[in-house]
Parts: sequence; structure tokens; C-alpha cells
Amino acid sequence: MPQPLHSSLQVAAVPVQRVPARDRDQDAPWHTEAVCRRDEAGLFFAPSKEPTAARLSREEAAKQVCARCPVMIECREHALLQPEPYGVWGGLTAAERRVVLTRRRRRDMELRKASRAANRIAG
Repeated sequence: MPQPLHSSLQVAAVPVQRVPARDRDQDAPWHTEAVCRRDEAGLFFAPSKEPTAARLSREEAAKQVCARCPVMIECREHALLQPEPYGVWGGLTAAERRVVLTRRRRRDMELRKASRAANRIAG
């Protein structure tokens, strides 16, 4: 059985060194600093009919790349705001991003409900 292309990828556990936004070139888009620009795109997006074990392995390798990226948070927020339907973005899979979006919507609804209740009490 052939191994997935990424199976030989060894990603070192490198501490994330975040560059404060104020120290970055403000004219350059966030993705110019993305670590994944130097990696194989296939690591971040699933081939068609990928077996589950291979998908999980590939996604874990992609997340390890994301973990050492200085723009991981910007990437994640981009994928959540678009929303990007496929691939690993900002260390999250598409399914994980759907969970985050659902939680955000639920939180926003709760905050609106609480705000309306507070306005009724105060007014």
C-alpha cells in the first residue's frame, strides 16, 4: 500500500514566535508570512476519496505546520470570516471551523438576548 506523500514529513516542534502586528509590514497581506507558502499544498487540502486514516494523518501534519506559523491567528480568522469550506486553515480543519462558527453564533445570540433583557429592565 503506497504511503501518502506527507508521511515522510517530519515537522519539528518549533516554538511559535508571534510577530506583533505593529512590527509587521502593514502594507503586506498577512499570508505573505505564512509558513505554509513553503510547504506542499496537498498537505492542507484533501485529495478526492482520501481514506480516513490518511486524512487524519495529513491534517495532523498540516496542523503541526500551522502551530509554528507567525500568522496562524490571522489565517484562522480569515477562514472563519470567509468562511473557507475546505482544508486546514489556521490550525483548524473545516469541521473544526464549523464548530467554532456554531459556537460564535450561539454566543452572539445569547449576548443579544441578554442585552435585550437588560434593556427591558433598565428602560
